[in-house]
Formats: sequence, C-alpha cells, structure tokens
Amino acid sequence: MTLPLAEFIAVWVFFGINILSPGPNVLNTIGTAMGSGRRAGLACAIAVGPGVAIWSLATVLGVAALFRVVPWAETLLTGIGAALLIWFATRFFKRARARVSVDATKGMSARRAFLGSLAILATNPKAMTTWLVILSVFPVDRATPGDMALLVVGSSILAVTGHVFYALMFSTRPAARIYARWAPVVNAGVGVFFLFVAAKLIRDLVIGA
Repeated sequence: MTLPLAEFIAVWVFFGINILSPGPNVLNTIGTAMGSGRRAGLACAIAVGPGVAIWSLATVLGVAALFRVVPWAETLLTGIGAALLIWFATRFFKRARARVSVDATKGMSARRAFLGSLAILATNPKAMTTWLVILSVFPVDRATPGDMALLVVGSSILAVTGHVFYALMFSTRPAARIYARWAPVVNAGVGVFFLFVAAKLIRDLVIGA
C-alpha cells in the first residue's frame, strides 16, 4: 500500500453510508431473511461480496486505463462524480418522502437466495454509478495495483458485513417494520451527506481550474 490510509477510509465511509440506505439489495436481504429464514438471508448477504468485487474491479481497471490514455479524464470524472452525487441526493430526498415497506420473500433456498441477490446487484445501474463517484474521490492516478486490490477487497468485505448485519438483525417482521419506519430519516441523511461531498468535489474543481 502506497496511498495514505485516510484515502481508503474516506471511500469506505462513503460506501458504508451508501449501504446504510434502503436500496434494492438491502430490502431484498431483509425480506428474504424475514420470509425464508436467516440462512437464506445470509446467502443474500454473502452474494453481495462477489457482486461488489466484480463492479468495483471492472470500474477501477477501466478508469485507470482511461487516465493513462486521456490525461484530462480525471477532471472530467470529478465533474461527473459531483453531478451523480447531486442526482443521488435528489433521489434520496424523494425516497425520504415515500413510505418504505419490506415484503417477505418466502420459500427461498440458500442457493436461490444467493443467485437472486447476485442478479439484483449485477443488473443494478446504481452499482456502476456509485463506483464512478468513488473513483472521482479516490486518487486512481497515484494508486498501485496493491492499492486498488485493497480498495476492492475492503469494499467487498464492508458490503458483506453490512448485509450480514441486516440479515441477522432485521429478519423478523417487527424489526423490519422498525427499519421501514426509520428509512425516510436515513434516506434524508444520506441525501444531505451526498450533497456535502458533491459541494467538496465542485470546490476542488473550481480551485484547481
């Protein structure tokens, strides 16, 4: 590892807050655990690991290759990252006004739960846009292959840990109802945080111009 640990922590904090919000994979994990048991819920959580690894590795390698070919691409990516963050924030504010419900998914085996969770993550465009935002913050141009590997592995472990927590803690109907009740507050908080990060990226662009 050649980059300071603070660079990784900043990404993982952003990524962890993103996981905190009730998106498709989180609701699928909770619903599966609630309807089909903790074993199926844990299978959903474990599937998030390889799913995140695939998205993150593909995005990291693609952006690194782009930076080598197009020197000004880093500035462009920073602008795209800021725009995506503002878009994310508006979506989270919209979700904060909506009622969140968790539907129990019954009769799922661990194998079906694993494959279903992997399919949801693989087809979720939010995964790609999330990593574009992350790489607008993470210094890809200075990162070594070891740094990139640490970023990918650490993010995958964080994603699995977060979803395992959901599978274990919110696998009962009362717990899921409590989560759904507080989901609007979580969404609003995530929206505010994303606007803060977007403002920082825009400031960095203006200062560097």
